[in-house]
Amino acid sequence: MPEGWAEITAEWRGEMTFVGRNAAGGTVQMGTLDGKPGVGPMQLLLVAIAGCTGTDIVSIMQKKRAKLTDMQVKVRGLRANDYPMVWNEIEVTYLLWGEEIKKKDVEQAIQLSEEKYCSVGIMLGKTARIKSDYKILKPGESAE
Repeated sequence: MPEGWAEITAEWRGEMTFVGRNAAGGTVQMGTLDGKPGVGPMQLLLVAIAGCTGTDIVSIMQKKRAKLTDMQVKVRGLRANDYPMVWNEIEVTYLLWGEEIKKKDVEQAIQLSEEKYCSVGIMLGKTARIKSDYKILKPGESAE
């Protein structure tokens, strides 16, 4: 359970670039800095849903003793044409590598994440339609 307020600071680094920092010292770059591109604020919401649901899936699959060897969460979004240009549609694709991974375990993990645990996805689901799918792959198998 949350114990209180979370706090970040975003420092302007010139032009349209900010560097966000949390209390623990973690940073994220928004905008180009020293020729290196950053991630835009709206894109960070897609990163956030990927990280949030990804940790849920890994945790649940580990509790199920699944032999997960790798995982990727791919997220894409479609924004509204008019301001404030929120995300209208979000698609989440789970790629899971491992041996003997059960389809029903993956489906249950995704359902639990989407309906109960992933606060980012639940929050974004208030304004966007979120769809998901998954693919189970053998170790070393290409996702394409």
